[in-house]
Amino acid sequence: MFFALDGFLFAGWVVRIPAIKQQTGASASTLGLALLGVSAGAVITMMLTGRLCRRYGSHAVTVACGVLLPLSIALPAQTHSALSLGLVLLVFGAAYGGMNVAMNSAAVDLVLQLRRPVMPSFHAAFSLGGMVGAGLGGLVAGGLSASTHLFLLAATGLLVTAVAGPALLRHRPLPTAPEPHTSQAQPQQKLAPRARRIVVLFGVIALCTAYGEGALADWGALHLEQDLDAAPGLAAAGYALFALTMTVGRLTGTLLLERLGQTRTLVLGGAVAAAGMLLGALAPTVWLALAGFAVTGLGLANIFPVAVGRAGELAGPSGVAAASTLGYGGMLLGPPAIGFLADWFSLPMALTTVALLATAAAVLGYGARNATHA
Repeated sequence: MFFALDGFLFAGWVVRIPAIKQQTGASASTLGLALLGVSAGAVITMMLTGRLCRRYGSHAVTVACGVLLPLSIALPAQTHSALSLGLVLLVFGAAYGGMNVAMNSAAVDLVLQLRRPVMPSFHAAFSLGGMVGAGLGGLVAGGLSASTHLFLLAATGLLVTAVAGPALLRHRPLPTAPEPHTSQAQPQQKLAPRARRIVVLFGVIALCTAYGEGALADWGALHLEQDLDAAPGLAAAGYALFALTMTVGRLTGTLLLERLGQTRTLVLGGAVAAAGMLLGALAPTVWLALAGFAVTGLGLANIFPVAVGRAGELAGPSGVAAASTLGYGGMLLGPPAIGFLADWFSLPMALTTVALLATAAAVLGYGARNATHA
């Protein structure tokens, strides 16, 4: 429920970015700097959230963030300048980052207990929430103002947390049998240098794929609307389609991991995402671009959950926080980088950097083969 809520709220926000851009009068580059607030707020709070999870438990922190995130999503529609937008997005990003570390830490505990690679299933719920949020956002884009839409999202989020939160708080994380090389086996000791390097490696892989997810979330609808003359509803459907194929990819992620292993899953995913994004960025028609977005979603689907899950197995909430911080560093770099590149060259050319980093994820995934189970 919380993974789905996180995706639902985030997608509901991103499909209203064109309306918020018009409301604030921001250029592509200043909008990119304002969107930096989401990633900056997330990265700032992620390491702190790892400590809070160790102290208070991942379930309690997840519920707390489940209250803060809906409250913060109503704020962007109340702004009328790029500066004020960036400031309120810091608050939204802080709640979003905290939610991601807390719920992923809870999921890692369950994955270790089940002894099956089911991490993609949790992220499938996030993508399903994103698909529903983007789809509904596209339907109401022409009829509801951004302010009304985001206020309704806030109310929905608080209702979900009120229903799901007490159930989560009644259950403590299940005890797990930690691997001897993890920090869970010796909680008072620092990670061994090799384990730390592996966590960083998977964090960089997460960075490469988060860059792509953030680029499509922040700039996908604008690319379809501005460069290919798509109507607002169809432009919003681009992210919904991307989220749909990510959901499908993640629902089959456990099967892929069991049959192909982590290395081949990472390499194949990066290669498919690179091909899809080249099509999505450079296609001359809306429908070909949408096809590219769909292929990109399939490729990126399992890279982030595999990277964060492996880091969590190695180092518990600290590993999740470290990999997530590096991962969302991709979102930190993405919005301003694509905004400036769009001003210097064009938005389609700027989006090809997603393909470049997806290729890097594939190469690093192959390089991490000795650190995976397969």
